[in-house]
Order: sequence, then C-alpha cells, then structure tokens
Amino acid sequence: MKLLRVISGQARGHPLRTVPGNGTRPTTDKVKEALFSMIGPYFDDGERVLDLFAGSGGLGIEALSRGAGSAVFVDSNPKSVEVVRRNLESTRLADKASVYRNEAKRALKALEKAGRVFDLIFLDPPYVMKDCDALLTEIAERGLAAEAAIAVVEHHPDVSYPDAFGGFERTRSAQYGDIAISIYRYESEQEASDGTTMNTEEANER
Repeated sequence: MKLLRVISGQARGHPLRTVPGNGTRPTTDKVKEALFSMIGPYFDDGERVLDLFAGSGGLGIEALSRGAGSAVFVDSNPKSVEVVRRNLESTRLADKASVYRNEAKRALKALEKAGRVFDLIFLDPPYVMKDCDALLTEIAERGLAAEAAIAVVEHHPDVSYPDAFGGFERTRSAQYGDIAISIYRYESEQEASDGTTMNTEEANER
C-alpha cells in the first residue's frame, strides 16, 4: 500500500495510508505542500474544516496538523472511511475529527441539520464529477460556509469552473501535471452589500 506523509505541523513527517485500489486519487505531497502554501500555511483561529470527498483524509489531516481546530471527513466508500480513521488515530488527531460514511449531498443535509459551519472546505471528488460549483453553491445555501470561508477544488485541467458563483470568487488557481487547483473565497450577499468585498489581490495575500 502506497504511503504519503503529513507535510508540516504537529504530525509532520507522519506516514499516511492510502485507500487500496484505483478508486481514489490521493493528493501528492508535492501538490499538498503547494496548496497549503497558498491557503495557510498554518492556522490558529480554531478553523473548522470540511473534507467532503475525504479519500485517505490527507487534506483534512494536513489542516489539523497545521493548527485547524476541527475537521469533518465524509466519504461514501467504506474503505476510505476505515483508512481515514486509521490515519487520524496514528497521527493522534482523532479527538479533533468526525468521520462519516455518506454520499456528499446527503451529508450536506445532515451537516445543515446539525448546525455545522466551516471555514475551510476541500472538494477533491472523482474526476468524473464536474459539478463542484453546484456543490459549493449548495454548501452556501445551506449555511455551511462561514463568512470568508476558503474552498479548495481539485479537478482535471480540462474541467473549467467559473471565476465566481453563489457567493464564491476564485482567488488563486494552479496546475501541477494532470491536477488543477482552484481556490475560492466565500462572501455572503449581506457582506457584499455592506461594501466590504475583498479584492483578488488582497485574498491572494491571505
């Protein structure tokens, strides 16, 4: 079984198990390091993380290791759920995490009912899925996105997402081989109407 690792923070250097088979596509260490250099790289305000297509849990675990306060991991694959739990236990981050086996849209309904809100959202679905913009819009409509939340979408370079939709505005994008990353910042309509919009350059400096 291929092993990745936690790049930085509390669990730095700790190996992470990946899900057996070809059904998942774990984010490589190189891409993960570049991604967190853009959105972090460290957290200290109790950030609440949602890893919606968790796979092995590498992105959410990296955020926890770097100081995020809590994380919810969701995946419909029972093997993925098992691997996420084992990785959380081995990195000693399980006390900050909740892991659910569920389909993404059903999970969003349950999280809304539970009153959860997130500051950092990871969407790394199978490449056959090309509706991350619709998922993020639903996340916002259900009140799951905190003001100024950051959303990270991993997708195939051939898939193009809008620069803005549903209160989300793209602030950064990058491509690493056959992996593309789009980073969005969320601003509610109320916040926008108050005239406190952060422009793209300011968002890039976060």
